[in-house]
Parts: sequence; C-alpha cells; structure tokens
Amino acid sequence: MMKSIRLQFFTVCLATLVSAQPAITVYNENFGVVRDTVSLDLNAGLNDVSYSGVTAQLEPESVILRDPSGAVALSVVEQSYRGDPVDQQRLLQMFEGQSIRFLKVVDGKEVIESGKIIRAPSMITTKNQYGNPQQKHLEPIIQVDGELQTRLPGVPLFPSLGDDSVLQPTLSWKLHSDKKAAFDAQLSYLTNGMSWKSDYNLVLPKQGDAVTFTGWVSIENNTGKTFEDAKIKLIAGDVNKVEPPQPQRREKVYAMAMADGASAPQVEAKKFDEFHMYALPLATTLRDRETKQVEFVRGENVQTTKLYVYEGLKASYRGGMNLNQNYGQNGQPDVAIYRELENRKENGLGVALPAGRMRFYRMDEDGQLEFTGENTIDHTPKNETIRVYLGNAFDIVGERKRTNFYKHPSQDLIRETFEIEIRNRSEETVTVKVVEPLFRWSNWKIQKPSQAFEKTDAQTIEFPVTVDPDGTQTVTYTVEYTW
Repeated sequence: MMKSIRLQFFTVCLATLVSAQPAITVYNENFGVVRDTVSLDLNAGLNDVSYSGVTAQLEPESVILRDPSGAVALSVVEQSYRGDPVDQQRLLQMFEGQSIRFLKVVDGKEVIESGKIIRAPSMITTKNQYGNPQQKHLEPIIQVDGELQTRLPGVPLFPSLGDDSVLQPTLSWKLHSDKKAAFDAQLSYLTNGMSWKSDYNLVLPKQGDAVTFTGWVSIENNTGKTFEDAKIKLIAGDVNKVEPPQPQRREKVYAMAMADGASAPQVEAKKFDEFHMYALPLATTLRDRETKQVEFVRGENVQTTKLYVYEGLKASYRGGMNLNQNYGQNGQPDVAIYRELENRKENGLGVALPAGRMRFYRMDEDGQLEFTGENTIDHTPKNETIRVYLGNAFDIVGERKRTNFYKHPSQDLIRETFEIEIRNRSEETVTVKVVEPLFRWSNWKIQKPSQAFEKTDAQTIEFPVTVDPDGTQTVTYTVEYTW
C-alpha cells in the first residue's frame, strides 16, 4: 500500500517542535549534510513510500532514514532515487514518436494544432577535429500537416504523465517495520551544491594602525531545493571527501543579515572533532540559487602592524651546491607591504578564523573609505599571527647588487659581498626588513656585516633597516660558503 510522506514545517516556537525544523551543516568544500523530519505512517511488514522533498544533487549512497526514538525497528529494504525531474525538454523526449497538441495564437485567437514529435531537443557529445569532446544541441523536429519544421509550433500540451514520472527529485523506499506505527522519522543525507566562505573587512582610521575587524560568512545554495526556517551550521577545516564535487555556475541572489547592536544574536563558534563549527543564531530560509551573508565576528580596536619587506633576490632552494657565478646578481626594486595582527583575545579577537579573503580599507581626509589591498588567509587558530601581503610601496625603493665574488682555485670555498640600498622618498620614517637568501649552500658564515642581523631559518637572514624621510640607508655584508 502506497503511503504518502509529508514534510511538516513548524513555525511556532515550542521546544517540543524544534526537532521538526530542517537542519543543514555546510562545509566549505561545496557539499553539505541535510537533516529533515518526515512523517511516516507504516503498517507491520513491507511499505512502499515516496518522498519528494530532497535536493537535486543528493548522494543516494549517503541516505540514512531512522526512527530517532528507537521505538520502531525500521529497515530500508530497497531505495530508489530520481534526481531528474521532468521539464519541457524531458517531456518532449518522453513523447518522442507520438502526436501531441500545441497551443498557439493566430490573429489574437488561441488555436490548437496537432503535431508529431519526430525528434525531441537534446544535447549530444561529439568530438572536434582535435579529438576533444564538445556539446552539440539538437533542435526539435516536429511534423505538422505532413511537413517537418525545426521549431515548436506552439506551447506543447502534454497528456497525463502517469505514476512513473516525477516533478521533483524523489526518494522511493521499500520500508520494513516490525509493527504498525506512525512517527516522525529523521532523514539525513549528503548533497553537493552547497558551500560557504569567509570574508573579512578591516577598516583603518585616518591615522594609526588599530582596525575595526568584521568577518562575514556567505552561504550559497545551488542544490535545487529551498530550505524553510532551517537551522544552519558551518564546518571550517580541510575535511577529506573521496570524490571532489564539481562546481556549478548559478545565478546568485544576495541577502544581508547584519548583527545590530550588542544585544543581537551572535554566531556560536566551538571546536568539533578536529575542525571548528559555527552555528547561526537564528533559523533562516535559504532559497535555491541564493547566497546569504551573516556577520559572525567583530572586533574593535584590533591592533595591526605595517611591515615593509625587501627581498631583492627571491631564490629557490633546490638542494645541492650552487656554483653558478652569475646566479644571484639580478635584483628587483619592489618593497612589499604587509599587515600583521595577533589573533588574541587581548587584541580584540582570539577566535578561530576560517580561511577566506581579507580586505583592508583606510579612512581618507574626506571621511570616505578607500580600498588599500587584500589577500587570502588560511584557517587560523586563536593565538596565532596573521600576516597579509597587500602590494608594493610607491615611495620606497630597494636596490641589490653584488660587489665582489671570489672562488678559491683549490679549496671548496666561495666568498661574495653584497650591497643593498633602501631609498625612502616618503615624508615619514620607515623600517624595512631586508631579507637575504643564502642560496648557495647550507654551510655559510657572515663576515663584516654593516649592522646586526637575525637568522630566520637555515638559509635566510634579515636586516632591520630604518630610513629617514627622503633618506637612504645601505646594508653590506660578505658571506663565505665552504663545502
């Protein structure tokens, strides 16, 4: 006996009905977990049940249907999933070779005309001249009054579809119950077509380095289903999934939900297994092809530090001794700008920050915000330091050159001297970190440095150089390699 499934949406705020709300957990890898409540009315033994409230990108193998109370011994004997709901093209294909009626307007009057579908429209895969696959659209062929035409003569009017066709993605089950029972079952499954991402806006005042820090999450739903009044959670972290999902390009509709004031509901963040979970404070409706944005973190007076870094030579360490005399001479003039901040509670943050894009703005003299650079950050735990590259300085220039090179004729020894000049054409004093790669070999010794330096790793040293307005400072050193 066929039993119907009805998804119950409860909008009253009673504690006993909260579990009936759909719940979604979205991962930032273009998939999510959906948990729904469906009402079952089963006889003892086998029951045929269909439910058409699932997404168009459901993974059938992930479906779990159970009695959350454990009172009913429920088992799924068989499951079928139809994820290709009918549309006009599919209907034309189903009636290929048959005659149907078409409605058209002639001289302002509706006219019914009969036509035979010789070929329904479809997409086929062919190969181009290079052997690469390509999609080709086949136009319909309709026979009307003994003549063929490659367009529809009007709006097609289809006969009844019968019981084997679906208008929405549908799950069908053969369920076995140990007794007659009516209860709310929990349906859970994985679906593609869901994703979320983080964005951070940092606003600097006219003067100073303390920012207003705002973090947003953007949740995108391209599953083919609208979720009404859903409880939404987000998982941040690198969760392994065997088959990578395929991204889809869909139209986006933007909705803003902004926390307003200290009493506004806040996103709850907590550790979950080896990842971090963020629970949205309010149930929300997430429509198909919609992107919803919610503020999830805010920090006032977050201290940042501006860094200038000059890497005159960006060397790559490939292992082994580098004896090329000409390597390492060509320098580049750009001095990079970085912003650095501590993700600590004492600095107004101290929360796990998901990977995302970080944008910086500065208030100008007219009180307007001006964009000053952006970059991406990785998943960042609390109490870690974030350093973001924002571009290159306009008024600060570096110049690197080698002034001496010596290779011992009989010993395994190379000695070379470098001169790095930093020119500051701005109106303020700046400090530049001069980064020097010791790229030839791991056994090295610095001789005659013009100032103190710091060894940052096995083959890198840094010189902090302070330069007055419209001034110049020069760093020199000799490095000796032996092997």
